[in-house]
Amino acid sequence: MTRTEIEEKVRYFLIEDLEIDEEKIFPDAKLKEDLGIDSLDFVDIVVIVEKTFGFKLKPEEMQGVDTYSKFCDYIESKVGDK
Repeated sequence: MTRTEIEEKVRYFLIEDLEIDEEKIFPDAKLKEDLGIDSLDFVDIVVIVEKTFGFKLKPEEMQGVDTYSKFCDYIESKVGDK
């Protein structure tokens, strides 16, 4: 899966499932501060990522993943492991 495909899928579920305004999503957007993702949203994200990308998010691996770009980097690193 290419980086572009990953970003498209992440953007899609952020807009469709979490109802985040598309114009708020940019590479340096902070997940909590700019996108408004809270702990309840994160539970949804765990389920969505597992269904969409086929791996489980591990909270300990998410340390420091605080922007949209870093979140896509994390997914790319896990999808690349397959």
